[in-house]
Amino acid sequence: MAKRKIIEIERALCDGCGLCTTACAEGALQLDGENKAVLVRELYCDGLGACLDVCPTGALKVVERDSEDYDPQAAYRHVLSTRGRDAARNVHGIGEADDHGHTHGPKGHAYELRSAPATPKKREAAPMACGCPGSMAQEIKRDGETADKTVSGRSELTQWPVQLHLVSPLAPYFQNADLLVAADCTAFALGSFHQDLLMGKKLVIACPKLDDTENYVEKLSEIIKINDIRSLTVAIMTVPCCAGLHHLVEEAVERSGAPLKAKKVVIGIDGRIAV
Repeated sequence: MAKRKIIEIERALCDGCGLCTTACAEGALQLDGENKAVLVRELYCDGLGACLDVCPTGALKVVERDSEDYDPQAAYRHVLSTRGRDAARNVHGIGEADDHGHTHGPKGHAYELRSAPATPKKREAAPMACGCPGSMAQEIKRDGETADKTVSGRSELTQWPVQLHLVSPLAPYFQNADLLVAADCTAFALGSFHQDLLMGKKLVIACPKLDDTENYVEKLSEIIKINDIRSLTVAIMTVPCCAGLHHLVEEAVERSGAPLKAKKVVIGIDGRIAV
């Protein structure tokens, strides 16, 4: 055993919501008989912490301690048997199957994909285009609920542009502003985005997965440092790839030297605020 980063769970804080179990592409977390999150096996945990940003109580953290090495092939077999082949292809360190039906781990070892027993053909979900769990096709059922007619449809956007690549740190509207950094999808998932998150704030949007984020930390740091930003809110989705935006903002705050702490808002794909 050697020291490495791995998830640690503060059992008393866990409320049994289960969000972490779905955020972990490696299937390293599950709920036990007391409805508390536990590590299935240490070798399934890659230590990257995709589960941290969906935990509403702060029960999860990444620590460095002696542990079994992360084994992507073992994690792949575990997810394959519990969630199926499409999910297994998203395991960290595992690539797509080659033309011979083999999947290659980080050291280039190939092993066969097990074929599922033959079953009557049915329409299956389309494969994920980018191999990200957050891109899995899902239908959100609304159970016949109707829109709240009392909510104003007025836009609360008070500046343009909003895309992080396009905004200038020198734009005058950032001076002494309350800043909202939002993942692109949040405004579409949260129906009350303008009223609940954007009102009274200046906005920048970004996608940590699809954007070229090379200069994002530097630009955010400049916006914070030269404009005396009063407050900072980060809005992300519950999907694992979205956590990267929160990490970018935290790094930018640290680099800027500003005495700010980013407030994190996590939105589920069902449109409800999870954290």
